[in-house]
Amino acid sequence: MTGEIVNLRRARKARSRSEKEKRAEENRVAFGRSKAEKKRDAAERKMADDRLEGHRRSEQNDQGDE
Repeated sequence: MTGEIVNLRRARKARSRSEKEKRAEENRVAFGRSKAEKKRDAAERKMADDRLEGHRRSEQNDQGDE
């Protein structure tokens, strides 16, 4: 009838270690990129920003000076 005896300190430390390992894995994915990958991503972001800025209305057209 009795369940397995669990040392709460060990269980808490094991849970903490697994959470830290999960966070470390996420950081390796996010920050473990080569310089070329970072440069490529920055160029893609800049192109997207420039494309968005190109579709923005100018101040002159907003005032009705057409």
